This record gives sequence, structure tokens and C-alpha cells, in this order.
Amino acid sequence: MSQVPEIRIAACNATAVRNDGEFVLYWMIAFRRTHWNFSLQRAIEWAVELKKPLVIFEPLRIGYRWASDRLHRFVIDGMADNAARIAALKNRGVLYFPYVEPAPDADKGLLDAFAKRACVVVTDDFPSFFLPRMVAAVGPRLPVRLERVDSNGLLPLRATERVFTTAFSFRAFLQKELPRHLEQFPQPAPLAGLKLPALKSLPAEIVRRWPQVSAKLMDGDSAELAALPIDHSVQVVDYRGGPAAARKRLRQFLDRHLANYTEAANQPDEDARSGLSPYLHFGHISPHELFHELMSRERWSPKRLAKKTGGKREGWWGASRGAEAWLDEFVTWRELGFNMTAHRDDYDRYESLPAWSRATLEKHTRDRRVYVYSLDEFAAAATHDPLWNAAQTQLVREGRIHNYLRMLWGKKILEWTATPRDALDVMIELNNRYALDGRDPNSYSGIFWCLGRYDRPWGPERPIFGTVRYMSSESTRRKLQVKGYQAKFSNCQD
Repeated sequence: MSQVPEIRIAACNATAVRNDGEFVLYWMIAFRRTHWNFSLQRAIEWAVELKKPLVIFEPLRIGYRWASDRLHRFVIDGMADNAARIAALKNRGVLYFPYVEPAPDADKGLLDAFAKRACVVVTDDFPSFFLPRMVAAVGPRLPVRLERVDSNGLLPLRATERVFTTAFSFRAFLQKELPRHLEQFPQPAPLAGLKLPALKSLPAEIVRRWPQVSAKLMDGDSAELAALPIDHSVQVVDYRGGPAAARKRLRQFLDRHLANYTEAANQPDEDARSGLSPYLHFGHISPHELFHELMSRERWSPKRLAKKTGGKREGWWGASRGAEAWLDEFVTWRELGFNMTAHRDDYDRYESLPAWSRATLEKHTRDRRVYVYSLDEFAAAATHDPLWNAAQTQLVREGRIHNYLRMLWGKKILEWTATPRDALDVMIELNNRYALDGRDPNSYSGIFWCLGRYDRPWGPERPIFGTVRYMSSESTRRKLQVKGYQAKFSNCQD
């Protein structure tokens, strides 16, 4: 019997498992880690049951939209971590194959070549970007069973049957539904102590035609990265990707910032945010591990859960004030975004906005705009507003924006574009091009919130915004400490 909850496993085709295959294949495309990973755990279960070796195949294509030095380097950092961890096991029954596509369509046929020799293929069930379409297209053509496994969050994607329209309603649902799922965590280190039949090497035809990523590229060689046909104008950030860096960042946050998180998180000058969203997006760290590390420090147990809170933001977990605030962000708000992308194919389109926000925005589409900027002007942080320019400059330099200022960033784009649809296009383009946590369900939540998703009408009715919530740089300066932030991210045009 599988230790992976049934609700997290879905078959992608009706093809049978082949007992005479050479190995079990884990096609690692979203949860790029060897710890706390239900997908890897499921693949290991198949390998143990079938008494076969395990091949972990982690590819990185170049043909996806917004492929750049920044995104590639972050993912490849994780590959280096995974290679080192698997090599340290000295387990001849587990073989890791990291592959970085060197040219467009060079990977064509690689998955099929693996699947032809596999007993079963297990992959990741991630509900955003191009991954769902890719997995859906691959399933029917493979000659062997393909399973996708959900290791996205504490709540399984299929635990909900509808789209929640507010954080309050989703939080109330979580408080009823989540406790039983807190008893079903992935194994922290599923490869540890594993004994599988040895696999000396991969088939020669695969290795010859599709050489795995070079050691130089995994070690950070800039010349090798520059040789790939991707966007080199979006440069590498000055912090590393990968599970090791993610765990280090988590420890730093818990040690330094959790205690005063409620007071300091919204202050840009203090930079008390966790900084974990890029690592969560690329699967370098698991939300289950985050929860475990946090609650171990809290000396928490499920007995501390409140019986009733009616969807209130604080008090249900029975944890410290800072922990409660962070849990609401990385559980409630993050998984609310996954709920949307799991149930609506149009989650990234204007039509997915609530009817009330579309109606009020369209009513004010013809309102006069004092400023209207082009995509290039936005990208260059060349507006009249120094605070907005600082937020955009941080995005370009660091691949992230302070959370509160990200909201202001989006609201001003709405104000400074010709139509709400143009505003959405600009936000998606800038965020997905530069942000390391772009292209993610949680990232789309933040963008669409600026246009009314998960919000309610706000008065008074204003030009351009209608009854969509308004934000201004002036009120932000009064509310928050931004002097140091603005100086740090000055783009010399302000």
C-alpha cells in the first residue's frame, strides 16, 4: 500500500505498468529536490515493489517563454545540489540524469527513449505555466504508465472542488479540511538507506545523443551559460538557487526575523521577509519542510489547533504571533493561488477576474490618464515616480520586489496604462521576465489582486480604478519606512 496519499496521485494514461522494464523513471520537472517530495517517494515505492533501479531525470528546456540566464542559473544551481546529494549516497540503484537542452528541440525524443525502457514513469503535478499542457500531451503517447503526483502544498490540489474567491472563505475551508492532511507528510529523506538493484549506467544511445549537463555549467561557468540560446539581457542574481541555499535562507529567516515578523515584514528598509518564494517556485524546498522546521521551533502539535475561528486570520494555529502571520501567507495565500490554477485554465487571463472588477474597470477604461508609459519605459524604471522606479529596479537587479511594494507596483501600472488589459499584459510580462518567483500560481495571485481578484469593491469610486482598491506612493511613504529602500534601488533617472 502506498504511503503517498491517494488524493495526490493521478494517472495520465491508461497504459499498464511494465514489469519487464529496466528501471523506474522519475521525470523531475517541478519539485526539484530529493527531500520532502511525494513524487520522488512515489517513484521509490514503485522501484521497491518492482525490484528495479531508479533513474531520476531532471531536464531544463530552453524553448519556454522568458528563458534567461537568471532562470537557468537558478535551476542549474539546484541540479548541482541534487547531483551532489545523490552522489553522496553511493547507491548504485539510483542514477541521476540532469539535462540542459543546448539548442531548440534538442530534447525531442529523450523522454520517449527513457520511457521505452521504463517500467513506469512518475512526474510532478504542478498546475501552472506550460507544465500541465506538456504532461497532458505526453501521457497518451508514452508506451508505459505515467503518473503525476502533487507535492505542491499542505493541502492536496484535489481536496477542493471549487474556486475560492476570497482568502477568508478559503481560510475557513482550510481550518476544517487541513488538519487531517497534516498527518500525511512526505518522507524527509526518502533516498536514505534505500536498497535497489544496481544500474551501472544508462543506455549508450541516450548518453551519446543527449549528453547530460556539463560539470562546468553546474559549477557556474558563465561562458557555458552564455553559449545557450536564451535571453542574456536578464542577468544572474547574486544569490544562489538550490535546496542547500533554500535551507540556509530558511534558517536565517527563522533565527533573525520570525519573532518580529508581524511588525517588520511590511517595512522595506528592514527586509524582514523570508525570501523563500523563488525556492518554493522551483521546488528547491518543500512547504512541508518549511512547516516542519517552523513548528518544531514552536514546539507545536496539532492539539494546539483552535476548535473554531470562523476563518479569522489569527488564533487558529495556536502558534506565536510571528508564526501565525507567516503561516497565513505561505499556507493560506499561497495555496489559494494553487486552488485557482488547479481549477481554471484561464487563471492568467483577464476574463478570470471577478465580474464586479471587470465591470468597474471597463466603465472607467476611457478615463483620462495623466501618465501613460510603454512596456520598455516600465522595464527601464523610467517613470516620474521614484518609489515605483525603485521597486522595478529591485525586480530587475534581484529578481524580486518587497511584498508590499509589489502591490503598489501593480496598482501604478494599472493607473499608467491605456487599458486594464494593457496593465495586465505589462504586469505579467515584467514579472515573468524578471522575477524568480514569476510564472507561479502565487505570483499570478499577486498580479490579479491588483485588479480585484480576492478583493471586494472599495469606495469612493475613482477615475481609472472605479471601485478597485486604490494605492498611492504618497500614502505608502507615510505608512512605511522607504527612504533607505529608495536610495538603495535608485536607478539614477529619478
